[in-house]
Amino acid sequence: MLPVHHLAVLVADLARAEAFYAGVLGLPVLRRHDDDAGRPRAVWLGLGGDAFLALERGDPAAGRRDATAPGWHCVALGITVDEREAWRARLAAGGAPVERESPYTLYARDPDGNLIAFSHYPCAAERAQ
Repeated sequence: MLPVHHLAVLVADLARAEAFYAGVLGLPVLRRHDDDAGRPRAVWLGLGGDAFLALERGDPAAGRRDATAPGWHCVALGITVDEREAWRARLAAGGAPVERESPYTLYARDPDGNLIAFSHYPCAAERAQ
């Protein structure tokens, strides 16, 4: 089995993305990286364990991938069943309301339109059945 080392996402506005991922989602900032000119290039955020999320400055003028095109679909973060409604409220308050859901997962979008999932499947009680 290979553990997740890190995930990386290109963002149009690094400060705006950090405000969402660190501010709204509460992911801790681990490191910041500048480019050769001294401009912010990346922010690394903790995901738990040794994994991290790298927010990387992208080209805001570049085209975007269609949501149905092949490629990564979403990043799913783990929550508990008891946290579900608190996350719904937190996302709405942070400007990223739930756009769809399943019995186990809430789906919202980051400021660049990337799909983020908040999932409690399978929860411990269901695995025991």
